[in-house]
Amino acid sequence: MKIEVWSDFVCPFCYIGKRRLEKALNEFAYKEDVTVEYKSYELDPNAEINPGKNIHELLASKYGMTVEKAKNSNESLGKQAAELGLTYNFDSMQHTNTFDAHRLAKFAGENGKGKEMTERLLKAYFTDSELISDHQTLVQLAGESGLDTAKVEEMLKLDDFALHVRADEEQARQIGVQGVPFFVFNEKYAVSGAQPPEVFSEVLEKVWQEENEKPVLQTLNPKKSKTTYCTDEGCVTEEEE
Repeated sequence: MKIEVWSDFVCPFCYIGKRRLEKALNEFAYKEDVTVEYKSYELDPNAEINPGKNIHELLASKYGMTVEKAKNSNESLGKQAAELGLTYNFDSMQHTNTFDAHRLAKFAGENGKGKEMTERLLKAYFTDSELISDHQTLVQLAGESGLDTAKVEEMLKLDDFALHVRADEEQARQIGVQGVPFFVFNEKYAVSGAQPPEVFSEVLEKVWQEENEKPVLQTLNPKKSKTTYCTDEGCVTEEEE
């Protein structure tokens, strides 16, 4: 089974959704037969590298609310994350553009470290308050994830893997992704949002059963018709009731 996940590294529900999916997978009997691929999605492609505002101020400005209300909203989000063992340090988060982080994740995937890099970038932003648009920071995070830092540094200087990111985003538009996280199971079923683990478990079971159950043939001969067939004992013609 293949699960494709569209997400962004500055999306709080993407990290939460990732953990909830992982919890469901850990309890899934056939988890060894499931592959998860993370797809690029930028919540704000025009986001500044250094917006000059903290995350509370940015949220308040975007949604027309007070900074105090934004803080309360973020506090509530932090509690949801904590229930899954995640730490969100909103007061020191450095909101930024994520395009280069997505390029790095694509590079990591091509080099067998996509899973590790995705997790490290999310933790870097939400927990460690790293500026994940800064190239030196990205090189360091890549090294921690087991990648060749010299190759990463060279990749970031060029436009490498930009097309890979854009391809994911175009695919998201084609299938109607309106927000993230967005999960697609076997290119057949979609789950939108950071759903509870039991929802993911239900979908996993449904998809697995459908993909692995033996088909049952149904006879579609019209009524009151003649049917002719042969067996090893000879050929016959029968009237259907």
